[in-house]
Amino acid sequence: MLGRTANGLFWMFRYIERAENIARLVDAGLRMSLTRSGATDEDWDGVLRSADVRDTFGEKYAKVTAADAIDYLMRDLSNPSSVMSCIDSGRNNARMVRTALTRETWEATNECWIEIKQVMAKRLKSADLPEVIDIIKRRAGLIRGAFHGSMLRNEIYNFARIGTFIERADNTSRILDVKYYVLLPAISQVGGSLDNMQWESILRSVSAHRSYRWVYDGEYRAANIADFLILNGQMPRSLAYSYEKIVSNLGYIAKGYGERHAAHDTAESIRATLAGMSIDRIMDQGLHEFLDNFISRNNQLGVEITEGYRFYK
Repeated sequence: MLGRTANGLFWMFRYIERAENIARLVDAGLRMSLTRSGATDEDWDGVLRSADVRDTFGEKYAKVTAADAIDYLMRDLSNPSSVMSCIDSGRNNARMVRTALTRETWEATNECWIEIKQVMAKRLKSADLPEVIDIIKRRAGLIRGAFHGSMLRNEIYNFARIGTFIERADNTSRILDVKYYVLLPAISQVGGSLDNMQWESILRSVSAHRSYRWVYDGEYRAANIADFLILNGQMPRSLAYSYEKIVSNLGYIAKGYGERHAAHDTAESIRATLAGMSIDRIMDQGLHEFLDNFISRNNQLGVEITEGYRFYK
């Protein structure tokens, strides 16, 4: 496969996943701000930081307001990580590799772009956000469903899956970081009703509320929720699950091409780190510190895949 084709597939699915993930991040910020008495516009500063766009936001706006933060994250085309920018970029990459995709996958991608462009034609009100976020999640799900139901399980599929799960791992770690940045409670509130409501909001933002209840009988504890989203290999948005899929798909590519790259060692090292971790160790060293290190290593893997498979040649 040409590196440019692999690049297009990898980034098409990264962008589609990122669009959904940014919407989920906004949803997490919105839900948690609603649980906090005396919430202010500055609470959105943490959401912007978790999305890694605080600096670029500051270049455009003198101060953080909820309305501006939401618009920047959802609609602003000057922000390459906004939902609308990601949908545009995902569709552009899909068009570039159109001949590698089935008709169903292309049509689902194009219809996603058309509908989301319509619903975000003007600034969104807070009251409209839940419906718009649901549309984004549904459309992204339709693209994945069309892809999974119609594509051969070959290197095209593998590069798309790797892109999806690198982006998903990044997102889950950032959504957990929203809790740290935005609403880190006073010591007296840890384990209290407010703290628990905020952690429940995290679960809802990654569609894990019901599955968490099946595993932990509905007891909302910070350590259990972090364990579920970081280390539980059965939870499809967890870091552990994402890295199982990344390693397996990289393995299929290595077997098909008969060669390995630095990316394989990095992915396996990250998976081994997650497999050898306990939530107690993570909490002892600091959840934020663990997540910050994970995000850095996850980004490194993306660079190594780009270099190893010569995406721009």
